[in-house]
Amino acid sequence: MKNNFWTKLNKPILSLAPMAGVSDSAFRQLCKSFGADVVYTEMVSADALYHNSKKTLEMLKFSKSEQPVVIQLFGKRVEMFPKAVDIVQKAGFAGIDLNFGCPAKKVVAHGGGVTLMRDLDKCYEIVKTVCENSKIPVSVKIRAGIDKVTAIDFVEKIKDLPVSALMIHGRYFKNPFSSPIDYEMIKKVKQNFNGIVIGNGGINTPELAKEMIEKTGVDGVGLARGLYGKPWLFKQVKDYLKKEKYKDLDLKGIKKVALKHAKLAEKMKGKWGIVETRKHLVYYSKGFSGAAEIRSKLVRVENIKELKNILSQIK
Repeated sequence: MKNNFWTKLNKPILSLAPMAGVSDSAFRQLCKSFGADVVYTEMVSADALYHNSKKTLEMLKFSKSEQPVVIQLFGKRVEMFPKAVDIVQKAGFAGIDLNFGCPAKKVVAHGGGVTLMRDLDKCYEIVKTVCENSKIPVSVKIRAGIDKVTAIDFVEKIKDLPVSALMIHGRYFKNPFSSPIDYEMIKKVKQNFNGIVIGNGGINTPELAKEMIEKTGVDGVGLARGLYGKPWLFKQVKDYLKKEKYKDLDLKGIKKVALKHAKLAEKMKGKWGIVETRKHLVYYSKGFSGAAEIRSKLVRVENIKELKNILSQIK
């Protein structure tokens, strides 16, 4: 495939994993500035794109500085995807990712996300349809397994399709956020899948990123919740993989990042961007002296001037 950016990335590849309500354009730009090699959007509904949802179409906005940026689509109706693919290709994304791993209740309740892994025939049809309609590389995101269906079963099912990359979360649907990472399953996927394999799940320190790579042989890692209030984790991981040491940001550095984040959000979404950034500001404030009082102010912040004033009070 022409323009397959995956084959041009240096390994290990550091990716911002897709996170609903978190990995918007402002956050993606911030992660890129700290060394992310590829960033994924939040989950975007193929059905909503098919029906030209104004709110969903707004999610397609991104900055050139984010490239390569991959849009993650979710949905269970095969017939929705061709039009959705056409829309996102015209928007200029570098790749399309298909979600078969999300355990969120509202997604699972409608038979989407990781529950699709229960029906591998449907998974195959969705991936096949997207590959046939896409001129940009297609990737998938899956989990270690659900019920009796494993990630290996999924890989075996789609082996004849031209999928460029696969991100696997090393936890199972039964306990999606706190169970141990199944490194052995990720290793097996790497050994059985022909494209790029990204390991994901539980990586909140540079040491755990290195452990994921060494135990599984993956081509890179996907960082997710470990980035909450810490987008500089990308730089720390890169430094640690190169020289086995890294630095933490001091208070001045953290305040600088928080302010930059808010400014990027305002630039992309106006006043609403500031409102959406409040949750990130709370993450940044963790560990500060008097954090509870600071958080109570940050969750009500409405503009950059107000934010600067609050940050200046943190000593």
